[in-house]
Amino acid sequence: MAEELTVKKGGKEEMYEALLPQIEGLLAGEPDTIANMANVAAALKQVFDFFWTGFYVVKDGVLVLAPFQGPVACTRITYGKGVCGTAWKEARTIIVPDVDKFPGHIACNAASRSEIVVPLVRAGKVVAVLDIDSNYLNYFDDTDAKYLERICLLID
Repeated sequence: MAEELTVKKGGKEEMYEALLPQIEGLLAGEPDTIANMANVAAALKQVFDFFWTGFYVVKDGVLVLAPFQGPVACTRITYGKGVCGTAWKEARTIIVPDVDKFPGHIACNAASRSEIVVPLVRAGKVVAVLDIDSNYLNYFDDTDAKYLERICLLID
């Protein structure tokens, strides 16, 4: 049984540093990608209390909703559309300080104010994206990008 996720009080970087080995432990020896996505989404939600945390997987040429934590979400996102579709198309992490200013933003929930999307790239191809929304403006930064990219590399 996995140990309870805990982080010491401190800044964002310290929280990620404490969370990384816990996520590594959760994923160790588990070959199922969906199960691993579910645990990563839950761990991130538990530690940071993000508004919405989850994954979309590339399936039949579209991003399809996968494990997540938070309110109901858009089920399918097309290539190049919204923040998730753009991160998929450009195969890069995208930080959006104010979703209302992102051209073509898909508003799955009006309470979302800022967003970060990290692609999971395997063998040179985006296979999924990690999407995290905050109900605060300008919430995400390079620290989030750095650690979320590291976490995404752990998911097989």
